[in-house]
Amino acid sequence: MMSLTSEYALRAVVYIAQNEECWPLAGSEIANASGVPGKYLAKILGDLVRHGVLDARRGRGGGFSLARGARETALWEVLAPFERFKRTMCPFEDQVCQEASPCVAHPRWEKVLHTYHGFLKETTIHAIAFDRPTGATRGSHAAKKSRKKTTVTRRR
Repeated sequence: MMSLTSEYALRAVVYIAQNEECWPLAGSEIANASGVPGKYLAKILGDLVRHGVLDARRGRGGGFSLARGARETALWEVLAPFERFKRTMCPFEDQVCQEASPCVAHPRWEKVLHTYHGFLKETTIHAIAFDRPTGATRGSHAAKKSRKKTTVTRRR
């Protein structure tokens, strides 16, 4: 139900949220960590800045951070720049399907869209970035930075 661009945007924003202690984060780091091609992500991040989801700081030590807290940023806001949430066509390409003359699947499809939109509007980045099932872990920038290399010595 979501485009690849939206998926990339969501991955990037979740990574940024998970690494708040290291803000601002360089675009190249976000791209590497989220597995998104750098040039493509640069355009996505620019769109998110223009739509007020992210803040950007230029120059040495610059990078990206959330414009508001992860608890205040809904998934809807992250995806809206990349998705057409208003259904303009029947998902089954029935050209005559409209509110006035719906196709057979129209009422059921409307329920799916309503549920999906509700999920996106009610779910925050914080919920996606930090609310994990028991036993799940995440790899953060800070955790990676704080890991020390350990040397194993073998005894003969």
